[in-house]
Amino acid sequence: MIEALAAPPRSPWRDAGVRLLRNRAAIVSCVVLAMIAAACALVPSFAQWPLDAVDWSAIQAPPSAEHWFGTDGNGRDLFVRIFYGGRISLTLGLAATLVAVIIGVAWGATAGYAGGAVDGLMMRAVDVLYALPFMFFVILLMVFFGRDMVLMFIALGAVSWLDMARIVRGQTLTLKRREFVRAAHAMGARPTAVVVRHIVPNLLGPVAVFATLTVPRVILFESLLSFLGLGVQEPMTSWGVLISEGASAMESAPWMLLFPAVFLATTLFALNFIGDGLRDALDPRDH
Repeated sequence: MIEALAAPPRSPWRDAGVRLLRNRAAIVSCVVLAMIAAACALVPSFAQWPLDAVDWSAIQAPPSAEHWFGTDGNGRDLFVRIFYGGRISLTLGLAATLVAVIIGVAWGATAGYAGGAVDGLMMRAVDVLYALPFMFFVILLMVFFGRDMVLMFIALGAVSWLDMARIVRGQTLTLKRREFVRAAHAMGARPTAVVVRHIVPNLLGPVAVFATLTVPRVILFESLLSFLGLGVQEPMTSWGVLISEGASAMESAPWMLLFPAVFLATTLFALNFIGDGLRDALDPRDH
Protein backbone atom coordinates (compact mmCIF):
# COMPACT_ATOMS: atom_id res chain seq x y z
CA MET A 1 0.00 0.00 0.00
CA ILE A 2 2.83 2.42 0.96
CA GLU A 3 4.73 1.62 -2.24
CA ALA A 4 1.60 2.22 -4.30
CA LEU A 5 1.04 5.57 -2.62
CA ALA A 6 4.70 6.52 -3.11
CA ALA A 7 4.73 5.60 -6.81
CA PRO A 8 5.23 8.69 -8.98
CA PRO A 9 2.23 9.67 -11.12
CA ARG A 10 2.36 8.72 -14.76
CA SER A 11 2.75 11.48 -17.32
CA PRO A 12 -0.15 12.24 -19.70
CA TRP A 13 1.91 10.91 -22.63
CA ARG A 14 2.53 7.62 -20.82
CA ASP A 15 -1.18 7.32 -20.03
CA ALA A 16 -1.94 7.95 -23.70
CA GLY A 17 0.54 5.22 -24.67
CA VAL A 18 -1.14 2.76 -22.31
CA ARG A 19 -4.56 3.56 -23.73
CA LEU A 20 -3.24 3.19 -27.27
CA LEU A 21 -1.75 -0.23 -26.47
CA ARG A 22 -5.18 -1.35 -25.24
CA ASN A 23 -6.71 -0.51 -28.62
CA ARG A 24 -6.32 -3.79 -30.49
CA ALA A 25 -7.45 -2.41 -33.82
CA ALA A 26 -4.82 0.33 -33.70
CA ILE A 27 -2.03 -2.05 -32.67
CA VAL A 28 -2.91 -4.60 -35.34
CA SER A 29 -3.04 -1.77 -37.87
CA CYS A 30 0.42 -0.60 -36.78
CA VAL A 31 1.79 -4.11 -37.31
CA VAL A 32 0.11 -4.47 -40.71
CA LEU A 33 1.31 -1.06 -41.83
CA ALA A 34 4.85 -1.79 -40.66
CA MET A 35 4.86 -5.07 -42.59
CA ILE A 36 3.63 -3.34 -45.76
CA ALA A 37 6.21 -0.57 -45.41
CA ALA A 38 9.02 -3.08 -44.79
CA ALA A 39 7.95 -5.14 -47.79
CA CYS A 40 7.83 -2.03 -50.01
CA ALA A 41 11.33 -1.09 -48.86
CA LEU A 42 12.93 -4.54 -49.23
CA VAL A 43 11.10 -6.58 -51.87
CA PRO A 44 12.09 -4.53 -54.96
CA SER A 45 15.77 -4.80 -54.01
CA PHE A 46 15.76 -8.59 -53.74
CA ALA A 47 13.09 -9.61 -56.25
CA GLN A 48 13.92 -11.82 -59.21
CA TRP A 49 12.44 -9.41 -61.75
CA PRO A 50 13.52 -5.75 -62.05
CA LEU A 51 10.90 -3.05 -62.25
CA ASP A 52 10.85 -2.72 -66.04
CA ALA A 53 11.96 -6.24 -67.02
CA VAL A 54 9.65 -7.71 -69.68
CA ASP A 55 8.87 -11.40 -69.82
CA TRP A 56 7.88 -11.86 -73.46
CA SER A 57 6.59 -15.35 -72.75
CA ALA A 58 4.11 -14.07 -70.12
CA ILE A 59 2.25 -11.05 -71.45
CA GLN A 60 -0.70 -10.28 -69.17
CA ALA A 61 -0.26 -13.70 -67.57
CA PRO A 62 -2.28 -14.77 -64.51
CA PRO A 63 -0.59 -15.45 -61.15
CA SER A 64 1.84 -18.36 -61.27
CA ALA A 65 4.87 -19.77 -59.49
CA GLU A 66 7.14 -17.52 -61.55
CA HIS A 67 5.00 -14.39 -61.33
CA TRP A 68 3.15 -14.52 -58.01
CA PHE A 69 0.77 -11.67 -58.79
CA GLY A 70 0.79 -12.19 -62.56
CA THR A 71 2.05 -9.71 -65.15
CA ASP A 72 0.68 -6.58 -66.75
CA GLY A 73 -0.06 -5.85 -70.40
CA ASN A 74 3.65 -5.34 -71.10
CA GLY A 75 4.78 -8.54 -69.44
CA ARG A 76 6.21 -6.84 -66.33
CA ASP A 77 6.06 -8.62 -63.00
CA LEU A 78 3.16 -7.21 -61.00
CA PHE A 79 4.54 -8.42 -57.65
CA VAL A 80 7.60 -6.18 -57.95
CA ARG A 81 5.66 -3.25 -59.38
CA ILE A 82 3.15 -3.29 -56.51
CA PHE A 83 5.83 -3.01 -53.85
CA TYR A 84 7.78 -0.45 -55.85
CA GLY A 85 4.56 1.52 -56.29
CA GLY A 86 4.03 1.26 -52.54
CA ARG A 87 7.32 3.04 -52.03
CA ILE A 88 6.11 5.95 -54.15
CA SER A 89 2.61 6.12 -52.63
CA LEU A 90 3.76 5.88 -49.00
CA THR A 91 6.64 8.31 -49.50
CA LEU A 92 4.38 10.77 -51.27
CA GLY A 93 1.75 10.48 -48.53
CA LEU A 94 4.24 11.00 -45.70
CA ALA A 95 6.12 13.83 -47.43
CA ALA A 96 2.98 15.74 -48.41
CA THR A 97 1.59 15.31 -44.90
CA LEU A 98 4.83 16.68 -43.45
CA VAL A 99 4.52 19.75 -45.68
CA ALA A 100 0.87 20.18 -44.66
CA VAL A 101 1.73 19.87 -40.95
CA ILE A 102 4.56 22.42 -41.13
CA ILE A 103 2.48 24.99 -43.01
CA GLY A 104 -0.70 24.35 -41.03
CA VAL A 105 0.93 24.48 -37.59
CA ALA A 106 2.91 27.63 -38.40
CA TRP A 107 -0.10 29.41 -39.93
CA GLY A 108 -2.66 28.35 -37.34
CA ALA A 109 -0.45 28.97 -34.31
CA THR A 110 0.53 32.42 -35.59
CA ALA A 111 -3.06 33.40 -36.33
CA GLY A 112 -4.43 32.10 -33.04
CA TYR A 113 -1.70 33.65 -30.91
CA ALA A 114 -1.70 37.04 -32.67
CA GLY A 115 -5.48 37.38 -32.65
CA GLY A 116 -7.30 40.52 -33.71
CA ALA A 117 -6.83 41.86 -37.23
CA VAL A 118 -3.90 39.53 -37.96
CA ASP A 119 -6.02 36.51 -37.08
CA GLY A 120 -8.92 37.79 -39.17
CA LEU A 121 -6.73 38.46 -42.21
CA MET A 122 -4.92 35.11 -42.06
CA MET A 123 -8.10 33.10 -41.61
CA ARG A 124 -9.85 34.99 -44.43
CA ALA A 125 -7.00 33.84 -46.66
CA VAL A 126 -7.74 30.28 -45.55
CA ASP A 127 -11.43 30.78 -46.39
CA VAL A 128 -10.50 32.02 -49.88
CA LEU A 129 -8.35 28.96 -50.49
CA TYR A 130 -11.19 26.76 -49.23
CA ALA A 131 -13.40 28.26 -51.93
CA LEU A 132 -11.03 27.10 -54.68
CA PRO A 133 -11.71 23.63 -56.10
CA PHE A 134 -9.19 21.27 -54.51
CA MET A 135 -8.57 19.31 -57.70
CA PHE A 136 -8.27 22.42 -59.83
CA PHE A 137 -5.68 23.94 -57.51
CA VAL A 138 -3.44 20.85 -57.54
CA ILE A 139 -3.73 20.45 -61.31
CA LEU A 140 -2.90 24.14 -61.73
CA LEU A 141 0.24 23.78 -59.61
CA MET A 142 1.29 20.70 -61.57
CA VAL A 143 0.72 22.43 -64.91
CA PHE A 144 2.92 25.36 -63.90
CA PHE A 145 5.65 23.41 -62.11
CA GLY A 146 5.57 20.05 -63.91
CA ARG A 147 5.04 16.50 -62.70
CA ASP A 148 8.26 16.02 -60.82
CA MET A 149 7.88 13.84 -57.71
CA VAL A 150 9.21 16.50 -55.35
CA LEU A 151 6.94 19.16 -56.80
CA MET A 152 4.01 16.78 -56.64
CA PHE A 153 4.21 16.18 -52.89
CA ILE A 154 4.81 19.90 -52.35
CA ALA A 155 1.67 20.65 -54.37
CA LEU A 156 -0.37 18.08 -52.45
CA GLY A 157 0.95 19.30 -49.11
CA ALA A 158 0.37 22.93 -50.07
CA VAL A 159 -3.37 22.33 -50.44
CA SER A 160 -3.76 19.90 -47.52
CA TRP A 161 -2.83 22.29 -44.71
CA LEU A 162 -6.09 24.24 -44.49
CA ASP A 163 -7.85 21.92 -42.04
CA MET A 164 -4.69 21.70 -39.96
CA ALA A 165 -4.48 25.50 -39.77
CA ARG A 166 -8.06 25.75 -38.48
CA ILE A 167 -7.53 23.01 -35.88
CA VAL A 168 -4.28 24.53 -34.62
CA ARG A 169 -5.75 28.02 -34.54
CA GLY A 170 -8.67 26.87 -32.39
CA GLN A 171 -6.39 25.02 -29.99
CA THR A 172 -4.05 28.01 -29.79
CA LEU A 173 -6.90 30.35 -28.87
CA THR A 174 -7.59 28.08 -25.89
CA LEU A 175 -3.97 27.51 -24.87
CA LYS A 176 -2.92 31.14 -24.86
CA ARG A 177 -5.34 31.76 -21.97
CA ARG A 178 -3.78 29.03 -19.84
CA GLU A 179 -1.75 29.79 -16.73
CA PHE A 180 1.60 28.54 -18.03
CA VAL A 181 1.38 30.87 -21.03
CA ARG A 182 0.58 33.81 -18.75
CA ALA A 183 3.50 32.84 -16.56
CA ALA A 184 5.81 32.83 -19.58
CA HIS A 185 4.58 36.33 -20.46
CA ALA A 186 5.18 37.49 -16.90
CA MET A 187 8.76 36.22 -17.07
CA GLY A 188 9.38 38.33 -20.17
CA ALA A 189 9.39 35.58 -22.82
CA ARG A 190 9.15 36.78 -26.41
CA PRO A 191 6.00 35.91 -28.39
CA THR A 192 8.00 33.65 -30.73
CA ALA A 193 9.46 31.76 -27.78
CA VAL A 194 6.03 31.38 -26.19
CA VAL A 195 4.61 29.89 -29.38
CA VAL A 196 7.54 27.57 -30.05
CA ARG A 197 8.26 26.41 -26.48
CA HIS A 198 4.85 26.41 -24.84
CA ILE A 199 1.99 26.37 -27.36
CA VAL A 200 3.26 24.14 -30.18
CA PRO A 201 4.38 21.27 -27.84
CA ASN A 202 0.87 21.20 -26.36
CA LEU A 203 -0.58 20.84 -29.87
CA LEU A 204 1.24 17.58 -30.59
CA GLY A 205 -1.79 15.43 -29.73
CA PRO A 206 -4.26 16.94 -32.23
CA VAL A 207 -1.47 17.38 -34.79
CA ALA A 208 -0.48 13.70 -34.55
CA VAL A 209 -4.07 12.58 -35.00
CA PHE A 210 -4.65 14.88 -37.94
CA ALA A 211 -1.37 13.86 -39.60
CA THR A 212 -2.28 10.18 -39.31
CA LEU A 213 -5.63 10.84 -40.96
CA THR A 214 -4.07 13.08 -43.64
CA VAL A 215 -1.68 10.42 -44.98
CA PRO A 216 -4.48 8.21 -46.36
CA ARG A 217 -6.20 11.27 -47.85
CA VAL A 218 -3.02 12.22 -49.71
CA ILE A 219 -2.41 8.66 -50.89
CA LEU A 220 -5.99 8.43 -52.11
CA PHE A 221 -5.74 11.77 -53.88
CA GLU A 222 -2.48 10.77 -55.55
CA SER A 223 -4.20 7.59 -56.69
CA LEU A 224 -6.99 9.71 -58.18
CA LEU A 225 -4.49 11.93 -59.99
CA SER A 226 -2.63 8.89 -61.31
CA PHE A 227 -5.93 7.31 -62.33
CA LEU A 228 -6.61 10.44 -64.40
CA GLY A 229 -3.13 10.34 -65.91
CA LEU A 230 -1.88 13.38 -63.97
CA GLY A 231 0.20 11.63 -61.34
CA VAL A 232 3.32 9.48 -61.42
CA GLN A 233 4.69 8.92 -64.91
CA GLU A 234 6.57 6.01 -66.47
CA PRO A 235 8.96 4.38 -65.79
CA MET A 236 7.94 4.96 -62.17
CA THR A 237 4.68 3.60 -60.84
CA SER A 238 2.40 3.90 -57.84
CA TRP A 239 -0.67 2.14 -56.52
CA GLY A 240 -2.83 4.70 -58.30
CA VAL A 241 -1.10 4.05 -61.62
CA LEU A 242 -1.43 0.28 -61.17
CA ILE A 243 -5.12 0.59 -60.30
CA SER A 244 -5.66 2.76 -63.37
CA GLU A 245 -3.96 0.17 -65.57
CA GLY A 246 -5.89 -2.65 -63.89
CA ALA A 247 -9.22 -0.88 -64.35
CA SER A 248 -8.68 -0.66 -68.10
CA ALA A 249 -7.96 -4.42 -68.25
CA MET A 250 -10.40 -5.55 -65.57
CA GLU A 251 -12.37 -7.96 -67.76
CA SER A 252 -9.41 -9.74 -69.33
CA ALA A 253 -6.94 -9.52 -66.40
CA PRO A 254 -8.75 -8.94 -63.09
CA TRP A 255 -5.59 -9.64 -61.05
CA MET A 256 -4.09 -6.38 -62.38
CA LEU A 257 -6.78 -4.48 -60.46
CA LEU A 258 -7.27 -6.83 -57.52
CA PHE A 259 -3.78 -6.92 -56.00
CA PRO A 260 -2.91 -3.18 -56.03
CA ALA A 261 -6.45 -2.34 -54.84
CA VAL A 262 -6.09 -4.75 -51.90
CA PHE A 263 -2.77 -3.19 -50.84
CA LEU A 264 -4.13 0.34 -51.17
CA ALA A 265 -7.35 -0.45 -49.27
CA THR A 266 -5.44 -2.29 -46.51
CA THR A 267 -3.06 0.65 -46.05
CA LEU A 268 -5.90 3.18 -45.95
CA PHE A 269 -7.86 1.13 -43.40
CA ALA A 270 -4.75 0.66 -41.24
CA LEU A 271 -3.98 4.39 -41.23
CA ASN A 272 -7.57 5.26 -40.35
CA PHE A 273 -7.63 2.77 -37.46
CA ILE A 274 -4.32 4.18 -36.18
CA GLY A 275 -5.74 7.70 -36.39
CA ASP A 276 -8.86 6.66 -34.48
CA GLY A 277 -6.70 5.00 -31.84
CA LEU A 278 -4.53 8.08 -31.42
CA ARG A 279 -7.60 10.28 -31.17
CA ASP A 280 -9.11 8.12 -28.43
CA ALA A 281 -5.79 7.85 -26.56
CA LEU A 282 -4.90 11.55 -26.69
CA ASP A 283 -8.34 13.02 -25.98
CA PRO A 284 -8.59 13.47 -22.19
CA ARG A 285 -12.32 14.19 -22.42
CA ASP A 286 -12.93 10.52 -23.20
CA HIS A 287 -11.34 9.31 -19.95
